[in-house]
This record gives sequence, C-alpha cells and structure tokens, in this order.
Amino acid sequence: MSADAVMDPDEYQAPETYERFVEDLRRSATAAGKPIIDPKLFARALSMDLQALAADAHVHRVTVSRAQGSEKLQGFLREALQVLRAATDISGDFQQALFWFRNEPISTFDYRTPEQLVSEGRTQDLVRYIQALRAGPVG
Repeated sequence: MSADAVMDPDEYQAPETYERFVEDLRRSATAAGKPIIDPKLFARALSMDLQALAADAHVHRVTVSRAQGSEKLQGFLREALQVLRAATDISGDFQQALFWFRNEPISTFDYRTPEQLVSEGRTQDLVRYIQALRAGPVG
C-alpha cells in the first residue's frame, strides 16, 4: 500500500510496530480530513468487533460509525493507545502488547484485563503499574 493510499478499515491488519500503527492512524485521519483516531481501524487492529469497542468506550454502537469524533469514544481510544505504548515500551513487541491488552488478566487488578481497566477509567493506575514493572523490583 502506498503512503498516500486510503486505507480500508475492513482490510486492515495490525502492523509489527507501534510506530507504524500510529502512522497508519495518522494517515487515516489525514485522508478523512479529521484529526481523530479511526475507531474502525483501531478495532480491526485489535481484532475487536465494533459493538465491543462501543461497549468498552461506553457509547452507543452507532456512535462508532456515525459519530467517530465523539469525545467519549476518542478518549477511550487515546487512553488505549497510551497503554499500548507503555506495554510496547516494556516488551519491545507491539503484537505481544496487543494480545496482552485484550487477553491477559492482571492479578493486581482482580484479574481484569488491560482492556477492561481502560474501559473502567483506570488507565492511570494501569500505566503506573506498567511503569513499576519497567522499573523492576525495588529494595
């Protein structure tokens, strides 16, 4: 796909790196003429259906298609990106961070997944947890 080609969210596959993912999101926003994160592209990269994304963001399912700039939806997407960035920084592997975000229960947070924690508004707690992992044991 050329750098100027418009991406079809239905055909999108998550890239190997976080940086490329953000670049894909940026190109999608530029092509649409809107400085927002494309929820369809985001959902496709995480193998998430749009209804699940809407539920995570606490918006109506129609919002994902018709009101993509919704602050509530965009807020969830920005916070998810923040967590994915932090997780990628620790693991060095964006694909591993994607899997972790969707699937790994964290005992510290009553076995909730990172996706659930972001949905519950606990992004900063999660980021602090990731930073603590990065810092390693103290003492």
